[in-house]
Amino acid sequence: MSWHMPAETAPQERLWMAFPTGGYTLGETAEAAHAARSTWAAVANAAVEFEPVTMVVDPDDGETAARYLHPDVEVLYAPLNDAWMRDIGPTFVLDELGRTGAVDWIFNGWGVQDWASWDKDAGIAREVARHSGAHHVTSPLVNEGGGIQVDGLGTVLVTETVQLDPGRNPGLTKADVEQELARTIGATHVVWLPRGLTRDSERYGTRGHVDIVAAIPSPGTLLVHSQQDPEHPDFDVCRSIIEYLRTTRDAAGREWNIVEVPAPETLRDDEGFVDYSYINHVVLNGGVIACRFNDPNDDKALQILAEAYPGRRIVSIDARELFARGGGIHCITQQQPAAS
Repeated sequence: MSWHMPAETAPQERLWMAFPTGGYTLGETAEAAHAARSTWAAVANAAVEFEPVTMVVDPDDGETAARYLHPDVEVLYAPLNDAWMRDIGPTFVLDELGRTGAVDWIFNGWGVQDWASWDKDAGIAREVARHSGAHHVTSPLVNEGGGIQVDGLGTVLVTETVQLDPGRNPGLTKADVEQELARTIGATHVVWLPRGLTRDSERYGTRGHVDIVAAIPSPGTLLVHSQQDPEHPDFDVCRSIIEYLRTTRDAAGREWNIVEVPAPETLRDDEGFVDYSYINHVVLNGGVIACRFNDPNDDKALQILAEAYPGRRIVSIDARELFARGGGIHCITQQQPAAS
């Protein structure tokens, strides 16, 4: 059986999410918990206008979730540690006959990080696969959905600090990773970014997920995060990544049309330099749910997204509460492509 991962712009069956439960995601106060639940729910409630949405909810949180979620959001009960569905859920693929598969990567808390818990989350991909009716595709690779971006034509973007992380895949070479990506998602050409953004490389980050750095809105085009302020450490990081990407090609051998998406002007929050990124959006049937940050660059970035995804309605949601907890809109969602 041959699998391939469609582009995120391909027709979708539904969107999967997980409702925040306990731990650092909810925070230590009722106000923090309300802020987290409200933001996760805002994404689901906006997305359900475009396509079906299924929210995985911990059995202890059923009544709470019902107070936040639109009635049209389907609920699937399963034990959860956290709520980053892009990473704990499966990566959906299609076979040569258009049938759906669900790749179940090994999830180990973003490289066995001491602040993470994943005993329950490690089983979510299997549960989602079962509920969706997709063929369960197991993989020995420690990986997360936020660590890959594809064009649906064989190209995949990854990061050396993620797939080659000693906390994830000790001893694996690039060739080993590429072989498994070919088997599971049909990757024929892997572009290895050297690293991710600064905040994401620190203690509570993923060690460099690509989905806040670059996205592929159409074949041959890259949307790339571009920090404009030299005071921010990502100014040099972004320059380096963009220069590197200019030396790479896609699976068809094309040079990339690189569209720089300016970072928000906001440089810091209470914890230090931010990794706020408009790249971390999710594409839906007829729409895009995008991040905003109450920032002067919001309108400029949303216009770039509108031009990159013609014919789709752009809906923006304040994502600061997500980024304060370590991710964005793409990180909390996972698309299931339509079977054909």
